[in-house]
Amino acid sequence: MELSFFADHCVPYSIIRSLRDNGYEVLILKEYIPPDSPDSLVIAKAQELKTLLISLNGDFADIVSYPPAEYRGIISIQVRNHPEVIPQIISKCLDFFTSHSDPQFYFGKLILIEAHRIRIRS
Repeated sequence: MELSFFADHCVPYSIIRSLRDNGYEVLILKEYIPPDSPDSLVIAKAQELKTLLISLNGDFADIVSYPPAEYRGIISIQVRNHPEVIPQIISKCLDFFTSHSDPQFYFGKLILIEAHRIRIRS
């Protein structure tokens, strides 16, 4: 089984395109549910589709509201109002996903990806 992602409406197309160009399946939220869907529906759809949720929405990085143990994996992209770091984040993502290609690795984890580091919360 390979990694597949459910991209929240806030994920820049450059990230989606880069993931797809590198062989990853990326499902786009608006093709499955309305873009203004509540977060609870977004994460439920990612679970239903058996994908990792990838989002810039900081709410998904809240381990109290979204305990990682309850999900297949949450990838939280941390841009912090600095879109100029997106190329660095793309590079970090691709390196990380190549090094951790087994979907089981992501179960129960929140992966926080920033331009200068990656943090893993369980």
